[in-house]
Amino acid sequence: MAVSWPDAGTRVTVRYRRPPGSVPPLTDAVGQLLTVAPTVRVRTKTGATVEITPADVVAVRALTDAPVRTAEIRAIEHAAAKAWPGAQRCWLDGWLLRAGHGATPADSAVPLDISARAGTVPAIADWYRARGLTPRLVIPDRLLHQPTGWVPEHTERLLVRDLVRDAGDMDDIEEGASHPTDRSITVSARPDDTWRRLDDRRIPVDVLTAVVDGELAFGSYPGVVAARAAVTDAPDGSRWVGLWAGLWAGRDQSRAAPLYEALLAWGARRGATRAYLSVPDAGPAQLLDFRLHHRRRYLRPPDSL
Repeated sequence: MAVSWPDAGTRVTVRYRRPPGSVPPLTDAVGQLLTVAPTVRVRTKTGATVEITPADVVAVRALTDAPVRTAEIRAIEHAAAKAWPGAQRCWLDGWLLRAGHGATPADSAVPLDISARAGTVPAIADWYRARGLTPRLVIPDRLLHQPTGWVPEHTERLLVRDLVRDAGDMDDIEEGASHPTDRSITVSARPDDTWRRLDDRRIPVDVLTAVVDGELAFGSYPGVVAARAAVTDAPDGSRWVGLWAGLWAGRDQSRAAPLYEALLAWGARRGATRAYLSVPDAGPAQLLDFRLHHRRRYLRPPDSL
C-alpha cells in the first residue's frame, strides 16, 4: 500500500511493523518527520530519532504542531536579543531598546519582560528619534498585541531544533581555522575580509560583533556563502546557538547547509543544546531539521512610510 508523505518537518504519527514475532506486531513513532528516503526518520519529543525501513510503514498521519508556551517564546527571544544587542541598548518598562546605526535586527525594541505594555510605545519612539533612527518594534507571537497605529513592515519565522554534540567533532576551532570535515569552510571569532565582502548590508563592525554574555562565530565558504552564529543563554537556563544567514554571492545557496551545520557544531561544543534560525515569512518552513516555533512581526509608525 502506497503511503502519502507530508513535507519534512511536519509533526506525524507513523505506524510501522516490528520484527517478525514481536508482540504487538505494530507500533507507532510520534514526532517531527525528518526524512522519508532511504530511511524514514522521526525525531520524538525526547530528542531521540526513530529510524524505520520504508517497506515496514503501514500508515502515516499528519498532526497539528505541538502547542508552544508563551514562556518558551519569551525565553528564546531573550537569548536572541542578547545575540543582537546593538551598539546602544536600554531597558524601558519591560522593553529592550536596541540601536545599531540603522542595521537590523539590532535596531528594534522588543517586549521581553512580562511587564511590557503598549503604553510605553510613544516613549520608545522618542528614544529612537533622538538617535536619528526610525522607530521599529519587533513583536513575537503572543507577547503583545499590535500597538494602535503601527503598521507591519515584514514578518519572520523563528525555526528551532535540538542539538546533539558529536564526540567526533574537533574540540575547538581556532581563529581562522578550517572545519575538519570540509577544508573550504572557515570559522573565526571575528568577520574576516572574505566574510565582509559578502556582507552587502555593510553592517558596522561594532554592531556585528556585539553580544551580551555570549560568544560569536563567523563562518564562510570563501566567495560563496557566509553566516553568523551566537551562543547565548535564556533566563530559564537553556543555552542557544542562533544563526543569522543570508549572505550569498550570486544567491548560490548550494553550500549553505554544510556551513550551517559547522556553526551548529561550534555552538554545541560551547554548551548549546538548542538552536534557532530566523527566515522570512515567505521562506522555507523547515530547514536542516529546524521546525517552526513562532513568528515575529516588525512594525513601524505610519509617519515613517
